[in-house]
Amino acid sequence: MDNVMWYCCVGQLVQIARVLSDEMKKRVVIVDSSNEIGGDGDVPHPAIGSARRMQVADATKQHMVMVEAVENHMPEVVIVDEIGTEAEALACRTIAERGVMLIGTAHGRLLENLMKNPTLCDLVGGVESVTLGDDEARMRGTQKTVLERKGPPTFPIVVEIRDRSFYVAHWAQDSVDALLQGRMPVVQVRERDARTQDVKVTEVMYDKVADPEPAPRGGTGSQLLRSAATRPAGTGPAAKQGAAWRDVADRLDRHSSDEVPMRSAFLMGVVATSTAAQQLKKKKKGKATKTR
Repeated sequence: MDNVMWYCCVGQLVQIARVLSDEMKKRVVIVDSSNEIGGDGDVPHPAIGSARRMQVADATKQHMVMVEAVENHMPEVVIVDEIGTEAEALACRTIAERGVMLIGTAHGRLLENLMKNPTLCDLVGGVESVTLGDDEARMRGTQKTVLERKGPPTFPIVVEIRDRSFYVAHWAQDSVDALLQGRMPVVQVRERDARTQDVKVTEVMYDKVADPEPAPRGGTGSQLLRSAATRPAGTGPAAKQGAAWRDVADRLDRHSSDEVPMRSAFLMGVVATSTAAQQLKKKKKGKATKTR
């Protein structure tokens, strides 16, 4: 199986670990640097299935734990979250050359961001400046100095997750070569229908990929708050907290726009909820002081 790199959130890694370990019966080891995959605790969360989790005591030594996982645990699959340093990129190259399937994530919006990142560009083969001969430059119709891919990519497959249900998959070698030559590569777009849950797979030119549909007005964020605001009627603390959450949901509806993506609305909702809870605590402290 090919190594796969995602621009993704942690939820996908949890599901990947469970499917590979439980359903495909693979030996999976998770290198969990921030306890976001296996949970915060000595016992990993059951959501990762039978995959083994290796915690990283020092985030600066994650590359050492990655190599240790391959040498000591004999995994078939290694899952790494947040590849961010040159040492970790080199460890990924080492793991890939040892015949172990590697699944990792890196921060970035598009493939071009990774190609321009001097620390992580080796994950997709690296970029170097090459001087062509007169005949070669004339045949290509380019300048004598051009940018080319340095070597084979560590991750043959790169997946951009632009939304919860909207993925853009690259064959890294072809996409990097095309982009360096000023051409648009052919990519695979996978989009899940929100109503039927069917996955639609299409192949299009990279510059023709449409952005995912924005969330409707009053989407996920306000709906989450309204469901959390279901409290029994009355004048007690629970009823007041529910009223505060409904008020936040109303304000979120008024200030949301059609351009706000679903995940932004959700984050806005979470922040607003914690703010409302802090305001309630301040009011309760004020009342208690007056009573005394």
